[in-house]
Amino acid sequence: MATKMDVSPAAVPPGPGKTLQKQWLEVVGVFHYVFAFLFLVPFAMVLLLFLLFTRLWPLSVLYLMWIYLDRDTPSQEGRQIMWTKRWRIWKHQRDYFPIKLVKTAELPPSQNYVLGSHPHGIMSTGAFCNFTTECNAFSQRFPGLQPWLATLAGLFYLPVFRDYIMAVGLRPVSRHSLDFVLSQPQRGQAVVIVIGGAQESLYSAPGRNCLALKRHKGFVRLALRHGASLVPVYSFGENDTFKGMNFSKGSWQYLCQVIFKKIVGFPPCIFWGRGLFSPNSWGLLPLPIPITTVVGGPIPVPQCSSPSQEQVDHYHRLYMDALERLFEEHKESCGVPASTRLTFL
Repeated sequence: MATKMDVSPAAVPPGPGKTLQKQWLEVVGVFHYVFAFLFLVPFAMVLLLFLLFTRLWPLSVLYLMWIYLDRDTPSQEGRQIMWTKRWRIWKHQRDYFPIKLVKTAELPPSQNYVLGSHPHGIMSTGAFCNFTTECNAFSQRFPGLQPWLATLAGLFYLPVFRDYIMAVGLRPVSRHSLDFVLSQPQRGQAVVIVIGGAQESLYSAPGRNCLALKRHKGFVRLALRHGASLVPVYSFGENDTFKGMNFSKGSWQYLCQVIFKKIVGFPPCIFWGRGLFSPNSWGLLPLPIPITTVVGGPIPVPQCSSPSQEQVDHYHRLYMDALERLFEEHKESCGVPASTRLTFL
């Protein structure tokens, strides 16, 4: 049942009079996220390779053996460390933009849910902060729900990075992994999937609201198999935190991006934000643009172990309509011009 729109008190933007220390803490919080997102993997690879040529080579060998023996953990019980959800660094990251969490309807913990998060943007900052951390008090806004943000399965084979993302509660976006979560006897499981995936980052640009959704229906099949309600989620401002270059579909640059994505799972993007030491310089820190993540109401879905294509298409259409309504109802309050429309690809 729908309720009055509820904004988390923890997400209220701080006053304009931030101290210099607070500003730097916010920059450090955001830098930590960007470093993990872009540089933790190559840093870990270089470190492991370097150790192989030193007297500490057994450490690299033992760790690689551990990854092999531990390969099924991400898709099963995982290794989430609950206290990481309450790190103060997430609150500083929240305040940098700031990031808000908006609740529009009750999600009773007696049900399971598949939350479709849009758009992907460059780094999915809104989804990460609101669903894997407690910086906006998700557990208080949605009591009894256990959110699980899903990401590329290939990332869980990367040394060090896999352990980092497992610790904060991320899961592989694979059928085996998500079926495991939604098959648990305890209800209140909420799988969060960034539906457009890495492909959607190619359409990310300030002022654009373009979603790769028309042909993405696997999340609907997942919901039908488990009778989990579908919930649309939209993070306004996500696409505005970075500037970048978008290539037309017929260009050779776009073709190279698509080929690269087929090989490694994600496309290379050309993007930039602000510098680390100056907000007026070029760099890889995101622009401090407000991000508002709006969680819509649930769409009841029947349980069907082998859903037909007609059922999938029906609930996919209902989901798209609900997402479009959510966007239209909240866009102006989130700073989006009234003339702006969602574009589905």
